Amino acid sequence: MIVGVPTEVKDSERRVAITPDGVRELVGHGHRVLVQQGAGVGSSITDAELAAAGAELVSVDAAWGAELVVKVKEPQPEEHRYLRPDLVLFTYLHLAAEPDLAAALVDSGATGLAYETVQLADGSLPLLAPMSEVAGRMATQIGAHWLEAENGGRGVLLGGAPGVRPARVVVIGAGNVGWNSAWIAAGMEAEVLLLDRNLDRLRWVDQIHKGRIMTLASNRGAVERAVAEADLVVGAVLVAGGRAPTVVTEEMVRSMRPGSVIVDVAVDQGGCVATTHETTHSNPVYDVGGVLHYAVGNIPGAVPNTSTYAMTNATLPYVAAVANLGVRGAVAEDPALAAGVNTVGGVLTNRAVADALGRPAVAVEDALA
Repeated sequence: MIVGVPTEVKDSERRVAITPDGVRELVGHGHRVLVQQGAGVGSSITDAELAAAGAELVSVDAAWGAELVVKVKEPQPEEHRYLRPDLVLFTYLHLAAEPDLAAALVDSGATGLAYETVQLADGSLPLLAPMSEVAGRMATQIGAHWLEAENGGRGVLLGGAPGVRPARVVVIGAGNVGWNSAWIAAGMEAEVLLLDRNLDRLRWVDQIHKGRIMTLASNRGAVERAVAEADLVVGAVLVAGGRAPTVVTEEMVRSMRPGSVIVDVAVDQGGCVATTHETTHSNPVYDVGGVLHYAVGNIPGAVPNTSTYAMTNATLPYVAAVANLGVRGAVAEDPALAAGVNTVGGVLTNRAVADALGRPAVAVEDALA
């Protein structure tokens, strides 16, 4: 199969969807790998390194002309023209929050596979996990940065100082993003509250951190009280494939002290804070009632070298399976990939995505038949 890797064009997105080792793996299976010239530069991966591993350095049109196109982020509006019926696209799609892209994929007839909806039998999301870990760890350091007075924050040091109370960090959602965010906050000696509806998950966190992270069962009242006293709120609520529920209301945001900070990591799925809308690395924050909102949709893109290697460690086996067997064969061999298929031949095939968009869904097996 011919595999294409175009350069990412989303604002400040410097990751690339393949590494030299990934190229070597695919070439070793007999595939051609077409990488757009300069695609890896932002991740400190040179064209020479990719070429030495067997990649062919090509133009953007040639990369998009491949049978299987592998990306990092969802196609931007200027890339929609490359969508076509014989294309298999494998990337983060986040269609529940991107109705225009969903329509473009459906209208084009392209087969769209989303990293974030590939799901194992235990419910885990193996291709989302590494970027969730990076985003969660970054969310805390991002919050610490914007809490500085020079950046418009309250002037609070996350870990406080001897004789001075540390910042209070409230993390909503104890999945990979939330747990990693809370972990880093605790390591910076902040006072950390982690909320989730899953008590078993909270027990697990409590057993690991032995009370260093305070766990609370999530409900409206608990969230309301926690947010009102927070210096930093990290939104980390996830519904696999679906739009994130609004957990923090406008009223709750108004209760926060001026100079407090919200980092809504769930914004790429619509956001879990009522007052958030997606921002970019070049213009990351805005103010609502004195509360700074950071809502960048591709947070791991700020550390592209780390993120590229963490992501491709997870994605490469699945990309290789699709290249080796085709979508139908790969899905038949690995049911986890079935949930990853979002569009085929003009229909939506992921139930959660379809429900979020108010569209009908067709079973993957029927769509691929």
